[in-house]
Amino acid sequence: MDMNLLHVAGGTAKADLVVKNGKIVNVFSGEIYEGGVAVAGGRIAAVGDVDYTIGESTRIIDAGGKYITPGFIDGHIHPESSNLSIRSFAEAVLRHGTTVIMTDLHEIGVVGGLEAIEAVLDEAAATDLKLYFVVPSHVPFSPNLETSGGSFNTEIIKKALEREDAVGLSECVGMYLGYEFPELLASCDVAISKGKSLQGHLPDAEGELLNKCIAAGVSTDHEALNGAELVSRLRAGCQVMMREGSSARSLVELLKPVLENHLDTSNISIVTDDLHTIDLCDTGHLDESVRTALKTGVDFMTAIQMVTINAARCFQLDRFIGSLTPGRRADINLTTGPEDFRVDTVIAGGRVVAEGGRSVVHYEKADHAPVLLNTIHLSKTAEAADFEMHVDADAKAVKVKAMDTLPWIPITQPRDVTLPVKDGIIQCDLDQDVLYISQVERYGKGGSVGKAFMGGFHLKKGAIASSMGHDNHNIIVMGTNHEDMAAAVNEIARIQGGQVFVVDGKVVSEIPFPVCGLQSDLSCEELADEKRKFNEALKANGCTINFTCMFLSFICLAAIPLYAITDKGFIDVLQQKVIDPVLEVIK
Repeated sequence: MDMNLLHVAGGTAKADLVVKNGKIVNVFSGEIYEGGVAVAGGRIAAVGDVDYTIGESTRIIDAGGKYITPGFIDGHIHPESSNLSIRSFAEAVLRHGTTVIMTDLHEIGVVGGLEAIEAVLDEAAATDLKLYFVVPSHVPFSPNLETSGGSFNTEIIKKALEREDAVGLSECVGMYLGYEFPELLASCDVAISKGKSLQGHLPDAEGELLNKCIAAGVSTDHEALNGAELVSRLRAGCQVMMREGSSARSLVELLKPVLENHLDTSNISIVTDDLHTIDLCDTGHLDESVRTALKTGVDFMTAIQMVTINAARCFQLDRFIGSLTPGRRADINLTTGPEDFRVDTVIAGGRVVAEGGRSVVHYEKADHAPVLLNTIHLSKTAEAADFEMHVDADAKAVKVKAMDTLPWIPITQPRDVTLPVKDGIIQCDLDQDVLYISQVERYGKGGSVGKAFMGGFHLKKGAIASSMGHDNHNIIVMGTNHEDMAAAVNEIARIQGGQVFVVDGKVVSEIPFPVCGLQSDLSCEELADEKRKFNEALKANGCTINFTCMFLSFICLAAIPLYAITDKGFIDVLQQKVIDPVLEVIK
């Protein structure tokens, strides 16, 4: 029991900080009324008329009539997708009003296991951003279809769930629950026995499969792409996390049935999932999602509830975060109103971290644990021949199954195309927008190379390589020729992770990610500038996907339909098996 908190609340001690003269946004009652908030020891002591808590040493912030909202909560986000190390990431999102995130740090775990995740959680502890740990449900994410550096099994998951900050099991894949994977079911049982939530990953889950997942204990899903899927999940008692990130923008579409049918929104929250550095720098985080919701027709109170109390309820954490009520963590935003919504002042855990929309805190670069560094270990130097696909020497052409990314979300669709053959080697065809794509195992576990054909990017020259490839983070490489692909992979190994663009054997642009091959210690603004230069180089060479490397990273995900590429080969996601992209040899 925090006796000082009780004494401040009861009027026998004075607050550390008081925000007064504002409009309180009460997410429980749905009211907005004048008042203030008193803070003691990082927690809220009183709300409403708080003048009685003011003493000589109390810091007073005059809200000047601004709205006082709870700090924002992102219930499903992978900070690694921003490519910012956790301290740079924290500094960036805090100034946009995000004070709490729920994250599995799965990408870090893929590279270095639980030891690496705990190292990042330790780094995050030096910031004012509150992280709740949602334990990865399985690594590798797609068993037998990919190679990863780290691994999670039920025993490791059991250990991780014992952490004080562990609040659930993350990304329980509907398809794998449907197949009744024994290891996943055992891990779900462990989480449930400890009173932790099961967080779902349920793309295309409807009818029997959706019922099966909910019956297993899954309580949330962030993969709904349209209004019908949102409604089916709500009707099943599933809490819907509407995704509005950089690689998947679904918020406007998902809100249509909510607004048209006046659906109850208490089980609906907004998450970003994967956020690109440039978006974070230029438009913001959940504050931008609130603006989008408001423009779509959501009322101000509901929009705020969707990024605060509703997100807390997904993890049974509303006793601790998500509202302006006594006893909760003192996460407080001062904002403008719905007409021109922006976050002005941010208080996280009772500490002012942003004023006037700018950070007033800075976190020093972490002294990274060894497990987070030097994680690229190619079994051998890449050569052009590693990426060739061979057929009979007398073949004139082949019919292959290529995969095309959709331009607005990295979900792949099949396309049967005929490609030329030269000296028994299948050639790509830029006129048909068919490129080579491969993934190279990077953990020194055999050097396997998967090969397939890719469309939708329209690259005309060179090769792009990245050490970020969900959900194994081997090296993904796409190109117009095998020589540049090899050069790009070797450069990734030399710089120990990052993004590289090579044309005619020369590095045109690159961005190092020294932390697990996923993250940079640059500030958000610095990394955004580097990414703009990188994207401009790609655009100048024909690429039409704005966030090319972010899209590429999802082409490796063997749990998102319809097709993928991993180091094991070309994956038919629905069948969960490696298939041959060559359909027919033409002689």
